[in-house]
Amino acid sequence: MLNNWLKIAFINYKKNWLSTIINLFGLTIGLTGFMLILMHWNDEESYEKWNPKKNQIYGIQSYYKKDKGYGSNISIPMAERAAKLIPEVKDFVLFNSSGMGFKMTTKNKTVYQQDGIATSENFFNFFPFKLISGSFKNALKSENAVALSTTSAKNVFGRTNVAGESLKFNGKNYIVTAVYELPKENSLIKPEFIILAYEQMKNDKEAWGSFNYGCFFMLKKDADLVAVQNKLVKEVFEYRAKINEEGSGVTIEKYMELYGPNSCELIPLDKLKLHAKAYWFGNGDLQTMMILLTLSILIVVLSAINFINLKTAQASQRAKEIGVRKAIGSTKSSLVFQFLLEAFIICFASYLLSLALAELLLPSFNKFYDKEIVMNDWHIYFYSFSMVLAVTLISGLIPAMYLSNFKAIETLKGNFARSKNGIWLRNGILTLQLMISSFFIIGGLVVNSQVKHMMDKDLGFSGKQILYVNFSENVEKPWLKYERLKNELSKIEGIESVSFGEAVPGSGRFSNSNVDFRDKSINAQHGSMDFDYLQFMNVKLKKGRWLNPNLASDTIANVIVNEAFVKKFGWTDDEALKNEIRPGFDSKPYHIVGIVNDFNMWSPKTAVEPITFFHYKETTWKRFGVYNIQLKLKADDIDATVKRIKKYWQEKAEPGYPFDSYFIDKKFAENFVKYQKQQILFTILNAMVLMVALLGLFALSSLMIEQKLKDVAIRKTLGASDKALIIGLTKQFLWITLIAVLISIPISYYLMNEWLKDFAYRIDMPVLPFVLSLILLLILTFAVVSIKAYQASKVNLVKYLKYE
Repeated sequence: MLNNWLKIAFINYKKNWLSTIINLFGLTIGLTGFMLILMHWNDEESYEKWNPKKNQIYGIQSYYKKDKGYGSNISIPMAERAAKLIPEVKDFVLFNSSGMGFKMTTKNKTVYQQDGIATSENFFNFFPFKLISGSFKNALKSENAVALSTTSAKNVFGRTNVAGESLKFNGKNYIVTAVYELPKENSLIKPEFIILAYEQMKNDKEAWGSFNYGCFFMLKKDADLVAVQNKLVKEVFEYRAKINEEGSGVTIEKYMELYGPNSCELIPLDKLKLHAKAYWFGNGDLQTMMILLTLSILIVVLSAINFINLKTAQASQRAKEIGVRKAIGSTKSSLVFQFLLEAFIICFASYLLSLALAELLLPSFNKFYDKEIVMNDWHIYFYSFSMVLAVTLISGLIPAMYLSNFKAIETLKGNFARSKNGIWLRNGILTLQLMISSFFIIGGLVVNSQVKHMMDKDLGFSGKQILYVNFSENVEKPWLKYERLKNELSKIEGIESVSFGEAVPGSGRFSNSNVDFRDKSINAQHGSMDFDYLQFMNVKLKKGRWLNPNLASDTIANVIVNEAFVKKFGWTDDEALKNEIRPGFDSKPYHIVGIVNDFNMWSPKTAVEPITFFHYKETTWKRFGVYNIQLKLKADDIDATVKRIKKYWQEKAEPGYPFDSYFIDKKFAENFVKYQKQQILFTILNAMVLMVALLGLFALSSLMIEQKLKDVAIRKTLGASDKALIIGLTKQFLWITLIAVLISIPISYYLMNEWLKDFAYRIDMPVLPFVLSLILLLILTFAVVSIKAYQASKVNLVKYLKYE
């Protein structure tokens, strides 16, 4: 019996070779896209899976009701109180700095080593790397202790067995207490060296408001997560509000409303990368992943719809076969299994082709996403094969049940071709297919419009020809180093001007604090800077004046704010210039002397945040945060100027340190890469969807028109013109297209509007994509169907009428 089924299957594949190729092509493309996106998803989900303690380690993300946002930072007293009063909390680890780099010196050589972190002493309790040399016990107990990775140990000492060796960096002598091997698996926490954040933690020991630390908690295995979160709010957040509100004249509730945090959520370590809304080591993009996975599944669904449509359209060709098989005793169940087998063969062949195609495309996919994915995860094969089985059932069972229900007498008489049930089923499935195609066209055009809008938007500053250079902060008075470098670099040929700004567009490096005015408080970013930095960046002054180096008050307690700052307080510009504010970064009041136009520093997706600009000498601790120098270059010979700067830097400014530099406009442009990739992917998926849909439409229209060739021959004999015949044959498909697009418009509007809500700078929903979708699908439908309709109009009359 199985042998007979296979023979029948391959006879039908050969007979309907066009629909067989279309089904293979569509399913192969759909499954390939699904596999690639699934591999991308699994790669994002695989971070920190190596850690044996991952099920007990949680990152904290705090919610600030006033700003409707999340933060990943915490203060030392808050973490210590949580560990002391909440029984479920066994331990905690703090992170103060990451991505650090130092020039390390031994007896034999000096090497610049980067990618270090400063943490609390119990780091290795949370991250048990493989120990190579030394001991993890008390490895970070001393302020002069350093743990090295095998890579950094080889860089500095030339070998890995270096526990007990001494080296010098950061102005101190250090002893190597441990050498560890970093995990080969995916992880965002791969420090090349680790030191104790001793000085910073010593200064912040009692500072409840110094939210300078990322934090992980280790909970007991049976801990109730919701209960721990509630205790954190009650025992830590409310307690902080209580001790801070004393003497301020506000209640605990009011204090939390003004300053937060108001609630929190604990996220498992291995979920932080993709699922956390705020994470010290950087977030993934769950929304984009969900969109891509959904779209890839839609393509597979579209291919399955093609399969169903073509199989049901071929019903009349197989009606007599089914009638004969039923007449000689075949049961309904055996017919269903036969048709399911035929569907499975196509799906399995597509699966094998998609595996090969995915392997071929994987290098390009890895390059696109800057990953190193390999097809060695069994989950990929399991889930993709499960998709094959699902497609087999969906695309095979419907036609199988449909065909197996034919009545033997009617099919043997040849009456099935005119069944209204068959027509309604095909038309309904075709409508669904065209709805999906319409959504992809609308979505693609909206995405293109949004990306173009962000790229064309006036950012409010000009970073053109401005070279940003990081310098080492490992000096006693970094602001004096900046002033020396400024004086010396100004003499280099090709440099037009020199300045410093803490808040640099595209850098992602910033600090913030509360700013109070009477009974109102907002959160604002810090913009310590040199006097001319805003002019240097071509930011426009809206009201008031710039900071003036000739006015002593401008180095004591005067600030410039942006428009967002004024709007957040609800002031007019004139009111703002009369007010004094109290920023959380200082104990004295500051007077607003100027207001600048908003300019975007972080991302084209995010709104401009309130920010205060002030001279770096105005606040004592801010002068220690002078960490860069920015150089505006003359346009005539930029390459030669950069070479002169690099030579000076490596020979005189910071010998032994890398020349860490970039042009600000190019760095900020990297913010657009993510959205440009989304645009490219949506365009590719759009093309795939249209190709699959149009090929399916062509095959379906071919089969349906072939069923009407006798009618065409009769009408042509009665005098119908070719034009009338073509219009008559295509009219049904055009009506289906029109109905499908009209149904898809409100669905597409809702989904794309939800996508646009994530953008602070967004377009208004355009009308053009909806109109273009309708026009384009009508044109494509007419073009595809009319090809076969034109061929039908040239039908051989004798062939179809000789027996009438």
